[in-house]
Amino acid sequence: MIEFANRVVVCFDNCMRAIAAATVLIISFLFGRAQTWAASDQLEELLKEQAKARQQEKAKELQRKEQIENLKRDLETHDRQRQLDQLKQQKVDPSQPQQPQSTQTQQQLDQLKNDQQLQRLQTDEKINRIQREQDALRQQHQINELQRQQQIDSLQNQIRRNQTQQDLDRLRQQQNNPLIK
Repeated sequence: MIEFANRVVVCFDNCMRAIAAATVLIISFLFGRAQTWAASDQLEELLKEQAKARQQEKAKELQRKEQIENLKRDLETHDRQRQLDQLKQQKVDPSQPQQPQSTQTQQQLDQLKNDQQLQRLQTDEKINRIQREQDALRQQHQINELQRQQQIDSLQNQIRRNQTQQDLDRLRQQQNNPLIK
């Protein structure tokens, strides 16, 4: 009987050890899973933050490019205004039809300045809207669209500036040589 009791105790002891080992394994597995999920969440959050930082950097770069483009346009506009002012100050015979042309050129120049100012404000508004966008994919799409639109606007402005420059050159040539019409 003692031997039977010893076997029962040994069997009971072995069962308790097995249960304890299984409990430790289950707890370790669950704890490991929790750590894996936490690490996965941290990685996902880190990736989101990096994507947002890249988007913000692109938006800032876009803003810097726009500011440089605006400065270039301002310099060109200022230069054309100076040229036009010089043309107006030169002695011109009042009977010649050059005065209406210079007025028309001045109006074109003023309109160009107004258009550029409006365009700057619209671009700033778009950049602010893009920076507030939460969805990184949508934000990237909006940045790409804005860059494309800026390229189109830049080309259109360049065409207008060239036309204005041609008008100024024609006026200057007419003033220097009154026989050319």
